[in-house]
Amino acid sequence: MIQRKYSAILGNLGNTKDRFCGGYKDNPDTFEMLRRASTIPNVTGLELVGTWDIRPDNIKQMKQALADSRIQCVSIIPDLFADKIFWKGSYSSGDAKVRRHAIDYTRKMCDIARELSCGTICIWPGQDGYDYLLSADYDAARSWFRDGVTELAKAHPDLRFALEYKPKEPRCRSYIATMADTLLMCQETQCDNVGVCIDTGHAFVAGECVGEAVVLARRAGNRLFHMHFNDNHGSWDDDMIVGTVHSTCYVEMLYWLDRCGYDGWLSMDQYPYREDAAGAIGESVAWLIKFDSMVQRHRAEIDRLVSLNDAVETSRFLRRIMA
Repeated sequence: MIQRKYSAILGNLGNTKDRFCGGYKDNPDTFEMLRRASTIPNVTGLELVGTWDIRPDNIKQMKQALADSRIQCVSIIPDLFADKIFWKGSYSSGDAKVRRHAIDYTRKMCDIARELSCGTICIWPGQDGYDYLLSADYDAARSWFRDGVTELAKAHPDLRFALEYKPKEPRCRSYIATMADTLLMCQETQCDNVGVCIDTGHAFVAGECVGEAVVLARRAGNRLFHMHFNDNHGSWDDDMIVGTVHSTCYVEMLYWLDRCGYDGWLSMDQYPYREDAAGAIGESVAWLIKFDSMVQRHRAEIDRLVSLNDAVETSRFLRRIMA
């Protein structure tokens, strides 16, 4: 049985903003958020957003704070989405100077990752996409993106680069929008240390079956490097508590994570706008533990149901274990 490891994105414990309001809470500082994270049961890892949480000037302080809290830094997320210099893309920007800035900035984040003994750079390129038709060179932009990631991966062979896909937002369409086109990007780099981060909410919005997406990543050469967990109603990246909408989907995806041998971190990525952040993240972890225990207790029976391909039998099984 794989021993699960749970983590969270540090900024989710702060003041989360939306399009209409600058925030519904007072914003604690980075180290207060870390203290709150350390109180969440079963969370032993944190993801830090570059510039927001971690910078060259606070590495020593952060390293000590993580050690004092007995929490591991599991990934660094470069801020390629909130800095206005990337308003028309980072690695895929039509401006060569912006592309160079994005690469150089990410290299600094790679140096920080090494300082914190963190082996994963999670890349969410939120601004890399387009809004209007006949306004983007899809071919050139994808080539620039590939070249930037390839340069980073070859310069840092000891790190893993997990590309996090999302269909839309903040751009109307993203260049890495689904598992399939993200795997194509990974393969085009020809680098074994370039893989995928599945954000479950992004996958739901993309209309994907996350269990199948897990299998696709495994078949493409074990490219599943990282996982982000949240939930939504299927039309937008609502970043809700895990399992509050897609309960059955979570049972199935944990089954396939187990069957495909995924032993990486299960990391919470939520925007608890109005909820107590530590409480909401703790609920997500608790639901994942609950769903995973269902899978482990009934693993042989689920194997049988998958091979049987009988929807009625599967429905009876799910109704029984969720009673």
